[in-house]
Amino acid sequence: MPAYKAPVEDTLFLLNDVFQFQRYNNLPGFAEATPDLVEAVLGEGARLCEEVLQPLNRSGDLEGCTRKPDGTVTTPKGFKAAYEAFAGGGWIGLALDPEYGGQGLPYTLGAIMNEYASSANMAFAMYPGLTMGAMAALNVHGSDAQKRTYLPKMAEGAWSGTMNLTEPHCGTDLGLIKTKAVPQGDGSYAITGTKIFISAGEQDITENIVHLVLARIEGAPAGTKGISLFVVPRNEIAADGSVGANNKVTCGSIEHKMGIHGNATCVMNYDGARGWLVGEENRGLAAMFVMMNEARLGVAIQGLAQSEVAYQNAVAYAKDRLQGRALTGPKEPGKPADPLFVHPDVRRTLMSIKAFNEAARAFVIWNALKSDVAHRSADAAERQAADDQLGLMTPVLKGVLTDVGFDNAVKAQQIFGGHGYIAEHGMEQFVRDARIAMIYEGANGVQAMDLVGRKLGRDGGRAIMAFFNEVGGFVKANEGDAALKPLLGPLAASLGHLQQATMWFMNNALARPDNAGAGADDYMHLLGLVSLGYMWALMAKAAQEKLTAGGDERLAAKLVTARFFMERSLPETAAHLARITAGADTTMALEPELF
Repeated sequence: MPAYKAPVEDTLFLLNDVFQFQRYNNLPGFAEATPDLVEAVLGEGARLCEEVLQPLNRSGDLEGCTRKPDGTVTTPKGFKAAYEAFAGGGWIGLALDPEYGGQGLPYTLGAIMNEYASSANMAFAMYPGLTMGAMAALNVHGSDAQKRTYLPKMAEGAWSGTMNLTEPHCGTDLGLIKTKAVPQGDGSYAITGTKIFISAGEQDITENIVHLVLARIEGAPAGTKGISLFVVPRNEIAADGSVGANNKVTCGSIEHKMGIHGNATCVMNYDGARGWLVGEENRGLAAMFVMMNEARLGVAIQGLAQSEVAYQNAVAYAKDRLQGRALTGPKEPGKPADPLFVHPDVRRTLMSIKAFNEAARAFVIWNALKSDVAHRSADAAERQAADDQLGLMTPVLKGVLTDVGFDNAVKAQQIFGGHGYIAEHGMEQFVRDARIAMIYEGANGVQAMDLVGRKLGRDGGRAIMAFFNEVGGFVKANEGDAALKPLLGPLAASLGHLQQATMWFMNNALARPDNAGAGADDYMHLLGLVSLGYMWALMAKAAQEKLTAGGDERLAAKLVTARFFMERSLPETAAHLARITAGADTTMALEPELF
């Protein structure tokens, strides 16, 4: 049976030594997050994930969700009690304003907890994760009355939240939305339409569900400029906050899907349901993007999370499984064969996953801290710089971490050989669960096009130039450090590849947009590799300083892993550059009938 242990020690190293978490004490919520409190919070969160959520992962996958004839949905055994434990620990409102029942702690801690929960039980973690995203959207764009009505109940776990975007005829192209909203004269709207692929759209773990629904008000402009956002509770809410009858919101069916079986993916029908406008008329996408951006970071974390739990189980198997002899002679002569760990190809596979996981975790925390700065800093310049980075890196986080996370789940499965294909070992579930993260919240090809088509040139390229300057500045500032020299050369070379690719787009994509489209995925992964390489440089510097001061062998392992990444993973930037600069000619040459 699979197991999971939350990487608390590695997380604390990143927070305390790499990113100096306490430097942010000027931001609201950070002063309260003392090192002792952070360690206690992460330790308690790890215990919950390891002891409560992880044991339900396989059983939840096998049982799945069931829709009854009346449209209600039953979640797997144990999920409701686990949700109560999760909510009871204050995890849902961890970063929410205390005015609405939250704890006001940094968002960064919530992102870390999301990794632990998603590794332990990804299908379960989606229930509170979507609720937190809905809370974020309401907190930014909701009226005071809406915040008072919904946020405290959601923070305590009595009510959950969802996002309703997709319709049968449109996925990414939200301008095609047909769900309509008719004003009722009392401030409410009658919402009518069908939404599909709604994660956690119906369930039996909370007494109410708060749906955030994109719809078009009668007479609104066509396309995305005519979309508004509405809050539509599943059940009516009385003036005293009590929950009443169904609000003409029903689950038409649940999808039978490849993975995340423990999460109810629903077709939702709105038949004149009462909803209330969130934010401004025809500005629904702007309001929903608060939730979508948080969701995209959350999905990026899912990619890392499945890579991590698959890796942990592959390492355990490689230590125990006896197969063949080492190329350099028997290492366990008293046994019929040596452990898998003696084989260089097994080592290569596991090292590549390890090197990605640790850098990806740093990449997530680096950007989560930027989110805290963007939302909490009193300094306008700091907020703008942080927001610039988030805008640039969100598609990279989502696209790269889920692409590679899925690949790593497959690699970890491969370590098991035929046993990896058998359900009882749990590896095939990690592969199935990881696959959806590449698709939802904007498929990864869309993320790449968002990066190249919108984010790269925004504000005259201010965000990418800031990244060039930060990484280049780090290389220059540390060029005299002999311990870092093996890392800085490869990092500088890959940064050069990224700069060349950026310049090539500037010279070749404006006149012929297909060049941008054909190279977008490679550019996204190129930027991702340089970012991960930068994370390794930061980690290596911090590890070297601690090692010099008397640290243990785990810090020495950081330095070895950093060198492995620079030698084995970062050189791929040259291939990405070559593909980008090949242009779109052969990509676009064939007529469809020749495929």
